[in-house]
Amino acid sequence: MLKVLHIEDDTDNRRLVRKLLVANGFEVVEASDALSGIRKALSSEPDIILLDIELPDMTGYEVTLKLRGEMGDRQVPIVALSGKGDRKMVEAVGFDGLIHKPIDVSRFCQMVTDYVRVQRRQRRSEDDSTLLMAQGQQIASRLQAKLVELEETNRALLASEKVRAEFYRNLSHELSTPLTPAVGYLNMLTNEELGPLTPLQRKALESVSRGVNKVRSMVENLLDMTALTTGQMHFFERRYDFNRIAKESVALTMEKFRERGISVDTDIGPEEFIGHGDPDKLKRAMVQLLENAVKFCSGNGRTLVCTRRDGDRYNFLVYDSGKGIPDTELQSIFKTFYQIDGSPTREHGGTGIGLALARKIIERFGGTIWAESPPLAESDKFKWAQTMVALWVPAQSVAVDVESTPPSPHSGVD
Repeated sequence: MLKVLHIEDDTDNRRLVRKLLVANGFEVVEASDALSGIRKALSSEPDIILLDIELPDMTGYEVTLKLRGEMGDRQVPIVALSGKGDRKMVEAVGFDGLIHKPIDVSRFCQMVTDYVRVQRRQRRSEDDSTLLMAQGQQIASRLQAKLVELEETNRALLASEKVRAEFYRNLSHELSTPLTPAVGYLNMLTNEELGPLTPLQRKALESVSRGVNKVRSMVENLLDMTALTTGQMHFFERRYDFNRIAKESVALTMEKFRERGISVDTDIGPEEFIGHGDPDKLKRAMVQLLENAVKFCSGNGRTLVCTRRDGDRYNFLVYDSGKGIPDTELQSIFKTFYQIDGSPTREHGGTGIGLALARKIIERFGGTIWAESPPLAESDKFKWAQTMVALWVPAQSVAVDVESTPPSPHSGVD
C-alpha cells in the first residue's frame, strides 16, 4: 500500500483527494498547513507528497526547498497540486512534477502511481541551480524557525489573555462584594435613616459617596468588559425608542456635568426612532460617550447631544468644547486600557475602559463608534466644538446571541 502525504489547506480539496486515493487502495496522511506538513513528511515516511503551492503560512516552493534539505538522500517524489503553478518553475525549486487543479478524477490515481514508480525527479547538474537550491533551503529553514517561534508566542499570548481576563473577573468580583454594603450604608446615612446629620457630617458623607460611586462605576466597567471579552454578556432583544434612550442617558449623567460646570444642550427630536435590540446595553454605551465628554470638557465648557436618523441607522452624537484629540489618537482611544496620557500624573483619571466598552457593545449591535476632532459633520453649526464622539446602530439589532425577553420597565418605550 502506497502512503500519500497530502498538504492542502482547503478542506473540500482534501476530502476529494482522500476519497479518490482511499478508494484505490492508497493510505492517506493529511496536513492543513505547511508546518504540520513538514513535520509529517519527516515522521510518517510517505512514498509521495502532494503539495498545494498556495498555503497560508509558507508557500509550496518554500516547503519543497525545506524538505529537500531535510530529507537528504531520501528520494521521495514531491508533486505540486495546484491550479496556478508553472511546470518549469515547480521543477526548478525541487518539485518532481505538477498536477493541475481541478484534477482529472479519471486519471488522478494513475498519475500519482506513476510518479512513485518512475521516480521522475531528474538529476540536476552541479551548476548555479545547485547553489540556488542550497540557499533556498537555508531561507526556508530560517522561515520555518520563525513561524514556529510565532506559533509558540501566539499560544503564550492566548494563554496570557485568558489568565488576564480571569484575573480581571475575579478582581472585579472581589471589589464589588464589599462595595455593596458600603453603598447601602452610605445611602442610609445620607438619608438620615440612622440618625440626623450635621451639615459638616453631610458634606463629608457626600464626598465619601462620590468616591465610592466612582470606584463602583470602574468596577462595573471591568465586570462588563470581562463579560464581553469572555462571551458571558448576553444581549436581550426588546422594542425600544432610540430617542428616549438618548434622553435617559443624558439624564443619568446630568449631575456629573453640573458638578464640572459644563452646560449641556440637546437636539433630540420628539419623534420615535423605534429599534429592536437591548436598550439597557445601548444606554450603557451612550452613557460612556457622555461621561467621556464630562471627563475631557473643562469647566465652563459646552456639550451638545444630538440624535439623527440616516436611513435604517440611528446616530447618537456628542459634541464637546474640550481640548480635542490628536489625529494620531482618534482610533486608539477606543482600545481597551488606552489613554492619551497614560502617566500617573495625568490630568484626567479613569482606567481607559469606558470607550472600549462602548465600542464592543455597539459592535455587537452591528453598529460603529467613531470620533472626529474637529467634527466634520455640521461643522458650520458647531464651530465651537473641538471633538465629536458618536455611534450608530441599525434599527434592527444583529447581535449574534440576542435573546427575546419581555420589555423591562426601563426599556425606553411606554
